[in-house]
Amino acid sequence: MRRKTLIVLPLLVSPIFFAATLWHKDPVTPGSMAAPASPEQNYRNYCAGCHGEKMDAFADRSWKHGSSREDLFRSIKKGWADEGMPAFDSTFTDKETYALADYILKGIKNVDRYKGGDKPKSAVFSTEAMTIKLDTVVKGLDVPWGMAFLPQGGMLVTDRNGKLYRVDASGRRSEVSGVPDVLARGQGGLLDVAIDPAFASNGFIYLSYSKFKKEGATTLATTAVAKAKLSGNALSGQHDIFVAKPYSRTQHHYGSRLQFGKDGLLYVSAGERGNEKENPQQLKENDHGKIHRINTDGSAPKDNPFVKMPGASPTIWTYGHRNPQGMAIDPVTGQLWSNEHGPRGGDEINVIKKGKNYGWPVVTYGINYNGKTISELSKKEGIEDAMHFWLPSIGVSGMTFVSGSRYPAWKGNILSGSLRFQYLNRSVVKNNKVTHEEILFRNIGRVRDVRMGPDGFIYIAVESPGTVYRLVPVKK
Repeated sequence: MRRKTLIVLPLLVSPIFFAATLWHKDPVTPGSMAAPASPEQNYRNYCAGCHGEKMDAFADRSWKHGSSREDLFRSIKKGWADEGMPAFDSTFTDKETYALADYILKGIKNVDRYKGGDKPKSAVFSTEAMTIKLDTVVKGLDVPWGMAFLPQGGMLVTDRNGKLYRVDASGRRSEVSGVPDVLARGQGGLLDVAIDPAFASNGFIYLSYSKFKKEGATTLATTAVAKAKLSGNALSGQHDIFVAKPYSRTQHHYGSRLQFGKDGLLYVSAGERGNEKENPQQLKENDHGKIHRINTDGSAPKDNPFVKMPGASPTIWTYGHRNPQGMAIDPVTGQLWSNEHGPRGGDEINVIKKGKNYGWPVVTYGINYNGKTISELSKKEGIEDAMHFWLPSIGVSGMTFVSGSRYPAWKGNILSGSLRFQYLNRSVVKNNKVTHEEILFRNIGRVRDVRMGPDGFIYIAVESPGTVYRLVPVKK
């Protein structure tokens, strides 16, 4: 169930914004009714209409007038009339005001659970179900963005700086030549990599990257997918099979995850490039803020949902996305799932269904980075609800389902990387709902990607410094 998008209490953004908008839909006028007995009821009746129903979202804010118990008491009791916040001294007793302040303070502690402290001093970690050792597969990278496993052994690892590496079983890496030119700037560069399902016979691989062009002195970029044949440490026949339109001046939100489905088709995520007003909800002449489904030659499958819509890109599978940086296939059902970055609050896990609208920016769990509300709506008919969301945002990236026999207590769980809080997130899923989460490898580094290897081990790609680890269960 989606919830109300929040603004903030007390006065976390500009006074002009609050004076104009804070009480435009005030559900209860101060002094108009007797205060309910519990702080939860008081908050819901007097505050949630403007500040959101979930206390945990307060964790992601700065506080203009202080965040101590006395600061909140003073703001609630006396208000900030010049900035649009009324006083509630005639509505609540002092006892009720303190109880409301305590309720808010309890909610804003949510972010503390993500704090990691110092870098780990050991490669061995105790988790809820088992002990895990992080074996270093390869190190000395910059930003390892994507991983793919070769059927004859070893793996390919992309580095956002524009390099592609082939890593053998011993961890020795060799640079692969023939990769496309990339705009290694902002969030762009050489991004994901995928192996053709028939690689053993055809040798094809696929690379997503930030493709660029010059228009005078201006550099424009977009999300693109190149196909090439890998022979040894060289690519040949490299050519683009997907180029998202239109190009943009922005240098972020490329999306760029690649995932082959059980249908043998390639799914490509494209971020909305920071233009939420035009891109995600626009189907005609716009590929951004979408997940695309293409044949391996780049053509659109005939059963794609918008093939017959005039002007619409025939490769679109779903739309209304912000910046999907994780995609994975449920090994049991074959269903495609994704995770994507929300704004300030509201990273999501979604079950990806043909032709569906995932809402950005019509509905959202988060607010904008400047503290302003993006949408008043958190739920709308015709828009898919997120299966799960994080508040505050964890900076989600990479995604896999745990399968095989090496991690029996995690089987069927979803693993997602956290860039912001630098850990691996484990989500227990039952009936398409996350029922439990665990923070793994706290403060290990920005976890960019996570994959199940053909050997049954989990692999994670971590930034700062760029390293790929293998997760090895340790018998007690």
